[in-house]
Amino acid sequence: MRKTKAFLSLMLTIALLFTAFSFSFPASTSAATPMQTYVSAMQPGWNLGNTLDAFNPDDPTGGGETSWGNPVVTQAFIQQIAAQGFKSIRIPITWNYRIGGAPNYAIDPAFMDRVQQVVDWSLQAGLYVMINVHHDAWMWVSSMPTDHNAVMARYNAVWTQIADRFKNHSDKLMFESINEPEFSNVDITTQLALLNELNTSFVHLVRASGGGNAVRPLVLPTLYCNHEQVRVDSLASTLAALNDPNLIVTVHYYGLWHFAVNIAGYTTFNADAKNDIDTMVNNVYNTFVSKGIPVVIGELGILGHDKNRETVERGEMLKFFEYLLYSTQAKNITTMWWDNGSYFNRTTYQWSDPDLFNIFKQSLTGRSSTTDTDLIFLKAGTAVQDAVINLNLNGNTFVSLLNGTAALSSGTDYTLNGNVLTIKASALSNYASGSFGEKTVLSVRVNSGPDWKIHVRYSNTPVLSKASGNSSGGLVIPTAFNGDVLATMEAVYTNGTNAGPHNWTSYKEYAYAFLPNYANNTIMITPKFFAETTGGTINLTFHFWSGAIVKYQLTTKGGRITGTPQ
Repeated sequence: MRKTKAFLSLMLTIALLFTAFSFSFPASTSAATPMQTYVSAMQPGWNLGNTLDAFNPDDPTGGGETSWGNPVVTQAFIQQIAAQGFKSIRIPITWNYRIGGAPNYAIDPAFMDRVQQVVDWSLQAGLYVMINVHHDAWMWVSSMPTDHNAVMARYNAVWTQIADRFKNHSDKLMFESINEPEFSNVDITTQLALLNELNTSFVHLVRASGGGNAVRPLVLPTLYCNHEQVRVDSLASTLAALNDPNLIVTVHYYGLWHFAVNIAGYTTFNADAKNDIDTMVNNVYNTFVSKGIPVVIGELGILGHDKNRETVERGEMLKFFEYLLYSTQAKNITTMWWDNGSYFNRTTYQWSDPDLFNIFKQSLTGRSSTTDTDLIFLKAGTAVQDAVINLNLNGNTFVSLLNGTAALSSGTDYTLNGNVLTIKASALSNYASGSFGEKTVLSVRVNSGPDWKIHVRYSNTPVLSKASGNSSGGLVIPTAFNGDVLATMEAVYTNGTNAGPHNWTSYKEYAYAFLPNYANNTIMITPKFFAETTGGTINLTFHFWSGAIVKYQLTTKGGRITGTPQ
């Protein structure tokens, strides 16, 4: 019997209200609409990144889901995602190489079957599921300003086929119109208008496609999935015109750019980085969530991790995630962790960073405790001093300070005065000898949530040696790090002007302009750095986490580079 739209909407509402009794949510002041209840039940979420969205541009078929290094997804792996406590999965999908020519733009049946298989496995595991049009956004949809009709025909044909294939699937499957939409070589006003057209066409097309699609939850992005107020306001206007109760908003968040890639001296999770989180949360909460329109951060991460896990110092990275998760949870914004295969191993089912995962888990019920630093440096040849560290208990209570599994003695090894933890020199002095590097890890234990780890390192001032190279290959500087850790690098010409890429700042981007290699005892000054210099003499200043500062000078002549310690 054909179900009416009103009947399907009623059934979805009943199902969503029932779901609300099956999950525990953080306190929220947002309106408890059926869609908000649905999105809250998705918390926490996870992305199957670099898999069905992966492609090989040298392969006319695009290659398979292993193109970017991940193994073929199995049902057992999907079950593991659910077993880890995730309630939802986002499955990014790039369709470009699997679409035939005009006018039908038929999707390769084998690829569509594979998408359905992974979707079905995910639903069977009890997960909410989001599928989308992913890298197509920049591969061909971005040409909409100059190829409008062809792009719209192709886009609508793709979604017509997807909608038809999944129209009878559970309402725990949702469609996301497009990932990080962008439109080439037009101003933001034009881009916003084009996105409105795209999102509107998507909603009308899916709603008219039959079956459960009449009321299926649909996810609409802002331009670039950015939280800038003009972008969220534009999407709010689109939603108001559509007047559809089963719509969800999505943005992405990878941190304040300066902090997330370590540039311009933003080595710590400072006030600017914190305020950027607050701005994002407030923009989407005030515009959408407070009015009963739910928001999903469809991709959540820290940008610098795409290049190097040491781009953002570990403790600063953990503080970033802790505050971000707290801030979004407090405003009932669901988050979906972006994982391209580097966090949860898809064959061993182990987390590469259990401490980070524990902060994610704790965020579902409360906050994790941190300190103002996770590093203590004991310098060779210098008398060991008390280490004074400020605790950020975040509502928790200090229990003990551990060295491994052994509890240190309060009053003898450390003191606690309010939130100020003082670790006595007598407790640290045993580590100020022998080889340089990490000597032990102290753990701050609190009554709720994971321990916060403090790394004690024995170090001396790093020593950089002479080096030679060329601009096309970069310069590799032999470096005795002596137990220290590089924070950032400055580069200026002898006249005081900034050298290298991003010349609005003297502090260069980590893993772009320079990169330490602790295993090989080197610092690489990259070809990208030299590609944006004018030659001559450049003065480098290396800043280390111990507070050590080391000067170095580069001289370029005829493409040859020599480096000399100063």
